[in-house]
Amino acid sequence: MASSPQPATLVLEDGSVFRGFSVGASGQRAFELVFHTGMTGYQEILTDPSYCGQAVVMTYPQIGNYGCQAAVDESHRCWAGAMIMREISPCTSSWTAEESLEEYLLRNDVLGMTGVDTRELTLLLRNKGAQRAVLSTEVHDVATLQALAQAHPLLDGRNLAAEVTCATPYDWDQGLPNARSWQNAPLLEDAIPLVCYDFGIKRNILRNLVSCGFAPHVVPAHTPAEEVLARNPAAVFLSNGPGDPAAVTPAIEAVRSLVSANMPIFGICLGHQILALAMGGRTFKMKFGHHGANHPVVEEACGRIDISSQNHGFVVDPESLEGTGLMVTHWNGNDHTVAGLKHVEKPLLSVQYHPEGAPGPHDPEHLFRRFFRLLQQEKCPNR
Repeated sequence: MASSPQPATLVLEDGSVFRGFSVGASGQRAFELVFHTGMTGYQEILTDPSYCGQAVVMTYPQIGNYGCQAAVDESHRCWAGAMIMREISPCTSSWTAEESLEEYLLRNDVLGMTGVDTRELTLLLRNKGAQRAVLSTEVHDVATLQALAQAHPLLDGRNLAAEVTCATPYDWDQGLPNARSWQNAPLLEDAIPLVCYDFGIKRNILRNLVSCGFAPHVVPAHTPAEEVLARNPAAVFLSNGPGDPAAVTPAIEAVRSLVSANMPIFGICLGHQILALAMGGRTFKMKFGHHGANHPVVEEACGRIDISSQNHGFVVDPESLEGTGLMVTHWNGNDHTVAGLKHVEKPLLSVQYHPEGAPGPHDPEHLFRRFFRLLQQEKCPNR
Protein backbone atom coordinates (compact mmCIF):
# COMPACT_ATOMS: atom_id res chain seq x y z
CA MET A 1 0.00 0.00 0.00
CA ALA A 2 1.43 3.39 -1.07
CA SER A 3 2.34 5.80 1.70
CA SER A 4 0.45 9.07 2.04
CA PRO A 5 2.10 12.09 0.37
CA GLN A 6 4.01 14.33 2.74
CA PRO A 7 2.29 17.70 3.31
CA ALA A 8 4.15 20.92 2.55
CA THR A 9 3.31 24.48 3.59
CA LEU A 10 4.39 27.67 1.83
CA VAL A 11 3.97 30.96 3.72
CA LEU A 12 4.81 34.37 2.24
CA GLU A 13 5.95 37.40 4.17
CA ASP A 14 2.52 39.03 3.74
CA GLY A 15 0.88 36.05 5.49
CA SER A 16 -0.46 34.32 2.38
CA VAL A 17 -0.60 30.54 2.81
CA PHE A 18 -0.41 27.80 0.18
CA ARG A 19 -0.65 24.15 1.13
CA GLY A 20 0.30 21.20 -1.03
CA PHE A 21 2.48 18.12 -1.07
CA SER A 22 6.23 17.55 -1.02
CA VAL A 23 7.80 16.03 -4.15
CA GLY A 24 11.43 16.75 -3.36
CA ALA A 25 13.70 16.91 -0.36
CA SER A 26 12.29 17.26 3.14
CA GLY A 27 13.14 20.21 5.34
CA GLN A 28 12.62 23.94 5.51
CA ARG A 29 14.01 26.76 3.34
CA ALA A 30 13.60 30.53 3.17
CA PHE A 31 14.07 32.46 -0.08
CA GLU A 32 12.79 35.17 -2.39
CA LEU A 33 9.88 33.76 -4.41
CA VAL A 34 9.59 34.55 -8.15
CA PHE A 35 7.60 33.07 -11.03
CA HIS A 36 8.84 31.70 -14.36
CA THR A 37 6.68 31.81 -17.49
CA GLY A 38 8.44 29.11 -19.55
CA MET A 39 6.77 25.83 -20.49
CA THR A 40 10.00 23.81 -20.33
CA GLY A 41 13.54 24.03 -19.01
CA TYR A 42 12.95 23.18 -15.36
CA GLN A 43 16.32 21.43 -15.03
CA GLU A 44 18.21 24.37 -16.57
CA ILE A 45 16.35 26.71 -14.20
CA LEU A 46 17.27 24.68 -11.13
CA THR A 47 20.97 24.63 -12.11
CA ASP A 48 21.18 28.28 -13.21
CA PRO A 49 23.30 30.11 -10.58
CA SER A 50 21.22 33.23 -11.23
CA TYR A 51 18.49 31.63 -9.08
CA CYS A 52 20.70 31.47 -5.99
CA GLY A 53 18.67 32.80 -3.05
CA GLN A 54 15.35 32.27 -4.85
CA ALA A 55 12.62 29.68 -5.33
CA VAL A 56 10.66 29.40 -8.56
CA VAL A 57 6.93 29.16 -9.19
CA MET A 58 6.36 27.50 -12.58
CA THR A 59 3.33 29.05 -14.29
CA TYR A 60 2.90 26.18 -16.77
CA PRO A 61 0.46 23.73 -15.13
CA GLN A 62 2.35 20.42 -15.52
CA ILE A 63 6.10 20.15 -14.99
CA GLY A 64 8.47 17.20 -15.33
CA ASN A 65 7.00 15.20 -18.20
CA TYR A 66 10.31 14.69 -20.05
CA GLY A 67 12.39 13.91 -16.96
CA CYS A 68 16.02 14.89 -16.32
CA GLN A 69 19.46 13.99 -17.68
CA ALA A 70 22.93 15.04 -16.54
CA ALA A 71 23.90 16.64 -19.86
CA VAL A 72 21.23 19.32 -19.41
CA ASP A 73 22.66 20.76 -16.17
CA GLU A 74 23.84 24.36 -16.58
CA SER A 75 26.30 24.17 -13.67
CA HIS A 76 27.71 21.66 -11.19
CA ARG A 77 24.75 21.85 -8.76
CA CYS A 78 21.21 23.12 -8.18
CA TRP A 79 20.98 26.71 -6.94
CA ALA A 80 17.23 27.35 -6.73
CA GLY A 81 15.98 26.62 -3.21
CA ALA A 82 12.67 25.13 -4.30
CA MET A 83 10.34 24.58 -7.23
CA ILE A 84 6.59 25.21 -6.82
CA MET A 85 4.26 23.48 -9.30
CA ARG A 86 0.57 23.05 -10.02
CA GLU A 87 1.22 19.40 -10.85
CA ILE A 88 4.36 17.32 -11.20
CA SER A 89 4.01 14.90 -14.10
CA PRO A 90 3.09 11.38 -12.95
CA CYS A 91 5.15 9.87 -15.78
CA THR A 92 8.47 10.49 -17.54
CA SER A 93 7.98 10.10 -21.27
CA SER A 94 11.26 11.08 -22.99
CA TRP A 95 13.71 8.40 -24.15
CA THR A 96 16.56 10.72 -23.11
CA ALA A 97 15.50 10.80 -19.45
CA GLU A 98 17.86 9.29 -16.88
CA GLU A 99 15.57 9.95 -13.93
CA SER A 100 12.27 11.64 -13.08
CA LEU A 101 12.07 15.23 -11.87
CA GLU A 102 11.06 14.00 -8.41
CA GLU A 103 14.11 11.73 -8.25
CA TYR A 104 16.28 14.63 -9.44
CA LEU A 105 14.93 16.95 -6.74
CA LEU A 106 15.52 14.35 -4.04
CA ARG A 107 19.06 13.55 -5.22
CA ASN A 108 20.01 17.24 -5.36
CA ASP A 109 18.41 18.18 -2.02
CA VAL A 110 15.92 20.62 -3.57
CA LEU A 111 12.48 21.14 -2.06
CA GLY A 112 9.61 20.59 -4.46
CA MET A 113 5.92 21.32 -3.94
CA THR A 114 2.93 20.21 -6.01
CA GLY A 115 -0.82 20.72 -5.73
CA VAL A 116 -0.59 24.52 -5.58
CA ASP A 117 -2.85 26.94 -7.43
CA THR A 118 0.04 28.59 -9.26
CA ARG A 119 -2.34 30.98 -11.03
CA GLU A 120 -3.32 32.56 -7.73
CA LEU A 121 0.28 32.57 -6.51
CA THR A 122 1.57 34.19 -9.72
CA LEU A 123 -1.09 36.90 -9.61
CA LEU A 124 -0.15 37.61 -6.00
CA LEU A 125 3.52 38.03 -6.97
CA ARG A 126 2.61 40.26 -9.92
CA ASN A 127 0.41 42.48 -7.77
CA LYS A 128 2.57 42.67 -4.65
CA GLY A 129 6.00 41.97 -6.13
CA ALA A 130 8.55 39.27 -5.34
CA GLN A 131 8.02 38.04 -1.80
CA ARG A 132 10.24 36.47 0.83
CA ALA A 133 8.78 33.11 1.74
CA VAL A 134 9.37 29.88 3.66
CA LEU A 135 8.56 26.37 2.45
CA SER A 136 8.47 23.63 5.07
CA THR A 137 7.65 19.95 5.30
CA GLU A 138 8.33 20.02 9.07
CA VAL A 139 6.53 23.08 10.46
CA HIS A 140 3.00 24.00 9.40
CA ASP A 141 2.18 26.82 11.84
CA VAL A 142 1.51 29.92 9.74
CA ALA A 143 2.60 32.52 12.30
CA THR A 144 5.94 30.78 12.84
CA LEU A 145 6.68 30.49 9.13
CA GLN A 146 5.57 34.06 8.39
CA ALA A 147 7.95 35.37 11.06
CA LEU A 148 10.80 33.40 9.49
CA ALA A 149 9.94 34.78 6.05
CA GLN A 150 9.91 38.36 7.32
CA ALA A 151 13.27 37.84 9.03
CA HIS A 152 14.91 36.46 5.88
CA PRO A 153 17.38 38.96 4.33
CA LEU A 154 16.40 40.82 1.16
CA LEU A 155 18.42 40.36 -2.04
CA ASP A 156 19.12 44.09 -2.08
CA GLY A 157 22.74 44.73 -1.17
CA ARG A 158 23.77 41.04 -1.34
CA ASN A 159 26.80 40.03 -3.40
CA LEU A 160 25.56 36.56 -4.33
CA ALA A 161 28.00 36.39 -7.24
CA ALA A 162 30.71 35.78 -4.64
CA GLU A 163 28.81 32.68 -3.48
CA VAL A 164 28.26 31.06 -6.89
CA THR A 165 31.50 31.91 -8.71
CA CYS A 166 34.20 29.33 -9.44
CA ALA A 167 36.98 28.87 -6.87
CA THR A 168 39.81 28.79 -9.41
CA PRO A 169 40.23 29.73 -13.09
CA TYR A 170 39.66 27.12 -15.79
CA ASP A 171 39.53 26.75 -19.58
CA TRP A 172 36.49 25.60 -21.57
CA ASP A 173 36.84 23.79 -24.91
CA GLN A 174 33.40 22.37 -25.79
CA GLY A 175 31.10 23.97 -28.33
CA LEU A 176 27.45 23.34 -29.06
CA PRO A 177 26.47 19.74 -29.85
CA ASN A 178 26.18 18.65 -33.47
CA ALA A 179 22.54 18.30 -34.53
CA ARG A 180 23.12 14.77 -35.87
CA SER A 181 25.76 13.18 -33.65
CA TRP A 182 25.04 15.21 -30.48
CA GLN A 183 28.80 15.41 -29.97
CA ASN A 184 30.07 18.77 -28.73
CA ALA A 185 31.95 20.80 -31.31
CA PRO A 186 35.70 21.12 -30.60
CA LEU A 187 37.65 24.30 -29.96
CA LEU A 188 38.85 25.90 -33.20
CA GLU A 189 42.60 25.99 -33.77
CA ASP A 190 42.55 29.75 -34.38
CA ALA A 191 40.03 30.53 -31.60
CA ILE A 192 40.21 34.03 -30.13
CA PRO A 193 41.37 34.16 -26.49
CA LEU A 194 38.56 35.43 -24.26
CA VAL A 195 38.49 35.93 -20.48
CA CYS A 196 35.06 35.21 -18.96
CA TYR A 197 34.15 36.61 -15.55
CA ASP A 198 32.12 34.00 -13.71
CA PHE A 199 29.35 35.75 -11.77
CA GLY A 200 27.24 32.60 -12.17
CA ILE A 201 28.03 31.55 -15.73
CA LYS A 202 25.97 28.89 -17.52
CA ARG A 203 27.57 26.11 -19.52
CA ASN A 204 25.55 26.87 -22.64
CA ILE A 205 27.00 30.38 -22.72
CA LEU A 206 30.48 28.86 -22.86
CA ARG A 207 29.38 26.41 -25.57
CA ASN A 208 28.02 29.27 -27.68
CA LEU A 209 31.24 31.25 -27.26
CA VAL A 210 33.34 28.27 -28.40
CA SER A 211 31.08 27.60 -31.41
CA CYS A 212 31.34 31.27 -32.33
CA GLY A 213 35.15 31.12 -32.44
CA PHE A 214 36.30 32.04 -28.92
CA ALA A 215 38.60 30.19 -26.50
CA PRO A 216 37.10 30.97 -23.06
CA HIS A 217 39.25 31.19 -19.96
CA VAL A 218 36.92 31.50 -16.95
CA VAL A 219 37.99 33.47 -13.88
CA PRO A 220 36.37 34.06 -10.47
CA ALA A 221 34.17 37.10 -9.91
CA HIS A 222 36.73 38.87 -7.71
CA THR A 223 39.61 38.66 -10.23
CA PRO A 224 41.39 42.05 -10.52
CA ALA A 225 41.84 43.70 -13.91
CA GLU A 226 45.62 43.35 -13.71
CA GLU A 227 45.37 39.56 -13.77
CA VAL A 228 43.04 39.65 -16.76
CA LEU A 229 45.23 42.06 -18.72
CA ALA A 230 48.30 39.94 -17.95
CA ARG A 231 46.76 37.13 -20.04
CA ASN A 232 46.54 39.51 -23.03
CA PRO A 233 43.04 38.38 -24.13
CA ALA A 234 41.36 39.76 -27.21
CA ALA A 235 38.23 40.55 -25.19
CA VAL A 236 36.40 40.07 -21.89
CA PHE A 237 32.98 38.53 -21.30
CA LEU A 238 30.86 39.39 -18.23
CA SER A 239 28.43 36.60 -17.31
CA ASN A 240 25.00 36.33 -15.79
CA GLY A 241 24.57 35.87 -12.05
CA PRO A 242 22.36 36.41 -8.99
CA GLY A 243 21.82 39.18 -6.48
CA ASP A 244 22.28 42.93 -6.43
CA PRO A 245 24.75 44.14 -9.11
CA ALA A 246 25.68 47.22 -7.07
CA ALA A 247 27.01 44.93 -4.33
CA VAL A 248 29.56 43.26 -6.65
CA THR A 249 32.04 46.09 -6.06
CA PRO A 250 35.28 44.22 -6.89
CA ALA A 251 33.93 43.40 -10.36
CA ILE A 252 32.69 46.96 -10.94
CA GLU A 253 36.16 48.31 -10.14
CA ALA A 254 37.83 45.68 -12.35
CA VAL A 255 35.54 46.45 -15.31
CA ARG A 256 36.21 50.16 -14.89
CA SER A 257 39.93 49.46 -15.20
CA LEU A 258 39.40 47.18 -18.20
CA VAL A 259 37.39 49.89 -19.97
CA SER A 260 40.21 52.37 -19.30
CA ALA A 261 42.58 49.88 -20.94
CA ASN A 262 40.31 49.86 -24.05
CA MET A 263 39.46 46.19 -23.62
CA PRO A 264 36.48 45.04 -25.74
CA ILE A 265 33.72 43.80 -23.40
CA PHE A 266 30.47 41.90 -23.88
CA GLY A 267 28.15 41.48 -20.89
CA ILE A 268 24.85 39.69 -20.35
CA CYS A 269 22.34 39.93 -17.50
CA LEU A 270 24.32 40.71 -14.32
CA GLY A 271 27.35 41.42 -16.51
CA HIS A 272 25.28 43.98 -18.42
CA GLN A 273 24.35 45.69 -15.17
CA ILE A 274 27.93 45.66 -13.87
CA LEU A 275 29.14 47.26 -17.10
CA ALA A 276 26.56 50.03 -16.72
CA LEU A 277 27.59 50.61 -13.09
CA ALA A 278 31.27 50.70 -14.04
CA MET A 279 30.51 53.44 -16.56
CA GLY A 280 28.65 55.56 -14.00
CA GLY A 281 25.08 54.32 -14.44
CA ARG A 282 22.66 53.09 -11.80
CA THR A 283 20.50 50.00 -11.29
CA PHE A 284 17.30 49.40 -9.34
CA LYS A 285 15.28 46.41 -8.19
CA MET A 286 12.17 45.59 -10.18
CA LYS A 287 8.78 44.76 -8.69
CA PHE A 288 8.78 41.10 -9.74
CA GLY A 289 11.53 40.91 -12.34
CA HIS A 290 11.63 39.04 -15.63
CA HIS A 291 11.80 35.24 -15.45
CA GLY A 292 10.79 33.27 -18.53
CA ALA A 293 11.64 31.99 -21.99
CA ASN A 294 9.21 34.12 -24.00
CA HIS A 295 10.09 37.79 -23.45
CA PRO A 296 10.19 40.09 -26.51
CA VAL A 297 13.05 42.57 -26.93
CA VAL A 298 13.05 45.32 -29.54
CA GLU A 299 16.24 46.59 -31.19
CA GLU A 300 16.17 50.38 -31.26
CA ALA A 301 18.02 50.87 -34.56
CA CYS A 302 15.97 48.60 -36.82
CA GLY A 303 12.89 47.49 -34.90
CA ARG A 304 13.95 43.83 -34.98
CA ILE A 305 12.12 41.77 -32.36
CA ASP A 306 13.79 38.78 -30.70
CA ILE A 307 11.98 36.44 -28.33
CA SER A 308 14.36 35.91 -25.45
CA SER A 309 15.04 33.97 -22.27
CA GLN A 310 15.30 36.28 -19.25
CA ASN A 311 16.07 35.92 -15.56
CA HIS A 312 16.77 39.07 -13.58
CA GLY A 313 15.33 41.11 -10.73
CA PHE A 314 17.39 44.27 -11.25
CA VAL A 315 17.58 46.57 -14.26
CA VAL A 316 19.60 49.56 -15.49
CA ASP A 317 18.06 53.00 -14.96
CA PRO A 318 17.99 54.69 -18.40
CA GLU A 319 17.96 58.17 -16.83
CA SER A 320 21.35 57.44 -15.25
CA LEU A 321 23.12 56.88 -18.59
CA GLU A 322 23.58 60.52 -19.55
CA GLY A 323 27.27 61.31 -19.66
CA THR A 324 28.34 57.64 -19.47
CA GLY A 325 28.89 57.21 -23.21
CA LEU A 326 26.38 54.35 -23.19
CA MET A 327 23.29 54.33 -25.39
CA VAL A 328 20.29 52.01 -25.24
CA THR A 329 20.23 49.53 -28.13
CA HIS A 330 17.37 47.25 -26.97
CA TRP A 331 14.17 47.71 -24.97
CA ASN A 332 12.01 45.09 -23.31
CA GLY A 333 8.86 44.74 -25.38
CA ASN A 334 6.60 44.23 -22.36
CA ASP A 335 7.54 47.05 -20.00
CA HIS A 336 10.08 49.15 -21.95
CA THR A 337 12.91 48.58 -19.48
CA VAL A 338 16.50 48.69 -20.75
CA ALA A 339 17.41 45.43 -22.51
CA GLY A 340 20.69 46.32 -24.25
CA LEU A 341 23.49 48.88 -24.30
CA LYS A 342 26.52 49.86 -26.36
CA HIS A 343 29.15 52.56 -26.05
CA VAL A 344 29.22 55.31 -28.66
CA GLU A 345 33.01 55.04 -29.09
CA LYS A 346 34.43 52.03 -27.22
CA PRO A 347 33.88 48.33 -28.13
CA LEU A 348 31.40 47.69 -25.32
CA LEU A 349 28.16 45.71 -25.77
CA SER A 350 25.69 44.29 -23.27
CA VAL A 351 22.20 42.82 -23.09
CA GLN A 352 19.85 42.18 -20.17
CA TYR A 353 18.65 38.84 -21.54
CA HIS A 354 20.18 35.42 -22.31
CA PRO A 355 21.30 34.94 -25.94
CA GLU A 356 22.34 31.33 -25.24
CA GLY A 357 18.67 30.27 -24.96
CA ALA A 358 18.86 27.44 -22.44
CA PRO A 359 16.00 27.13 -21.86
CA GLY A 360 14.34 29.25 -24.48
CA PRO A 361 14.38 30.39 -28.11
CA HIS A 362 17.50 30.81 -30.25
CA ASP A 363 16.52 34.20 -31.71
CA PRO A 364 19.25 36.21 -29.91
CA GLU A 365 22.16 33.82 -30.58
CA HIS A 366 23.33 36.24 -33.27
CA LEU A 367 24.63 38.51 -30.49
CA PHE A 368 27.64 36.22 -29.95
CA ARG A 369 28.49 36.52 -33.65
CA ARG A 370 27.91 40.26 -33.51
CA PHE A 371 30.53 40.61 -30.78
CA PHE A 372 32.90 38.37 -32.76
CA ARG A 373 32.49 40.65 -35.80
CA LEU A 374 33.07 43.71 -33.62
CA LEU A 375 36.46 42.31 -32.62
CA GLN A 376 37.33 41.73 -36.28
CA GLN A 377 36.47 45.34 -37.02
CA GLU A 378 38.65 46.49 -34.13
CA LYS A 379 41.57 44.64 -35.71
CA CYS A 380 40.81 45.88 -39.21
CA PRO A 381 38.72 49.08 -38.85
CA ASN A 382 38.57 49.70 -42.61
CA ARG A 383 37.09 46.31 -43.47
